[in-house]
Amino acid sequence: MDPVLHTPARPYEPDSPLAYLMEIAAAAVDEEPEDEQRDGAETGAAHHVYAAYAYSLAQAVDSAVWQGYPCVREHGARRFEASAVALLGGGLWLHHTLRVTEADGAHDVLTLIAPCTCGRGYADITIDTEDVLMEILAELKPTYGRSLHDDQAPDCHSVQQAPAVAGWPRSARSIG
Repeated sequence: MDPVLHTPARPYEPDSPLAYLMEIAAAAVDEEPEDEQRDGAETGAAHHVYAAYAYSLAQAVDSAVWQGYPCVREHGARRFEASAVALLGGGLWLHHTLRVTEADGAHDVLTLIAPCTCGRGYADITIDTEDVLMEILAELKPTYGRSLHDDQAPDCHSVQQAPAVAGWPRSARSIG
């Protein structure tokens, strides 16, 4: 027979200092509202671009163009951190998020997402430094910002082309 679990009676008064501390602790673990997550993602992306890409992206991408998205939860747990995207034009866009681990803490991750020359998808390219960004842009220049399709190792299906959604992105009609 399974033992019956009983919730113990609270051993402290509702107006005691411990009750107050328990309320503070409960508020601290509550999920941040979605609008605050979006704002934080936009601010974090703009800050990372200005700090790490001062001579390229910071000159071309205004902080106001970032559009934030809340974290993605799966089975009650956070699967992906909040993120932000910035449309660059020509179907290219930037995606910024944080990679959080217990061992290393939080690290910025910036990805350039470029349409493939095959027209069926996108390739995502992680950008670690400003030098890497310049190399990638030099490779994309002959194809006007399109990632070269490789039939042997197709990487353009790593990010599928999204269907058109009314009202998104805010200032453009489509992302492709």
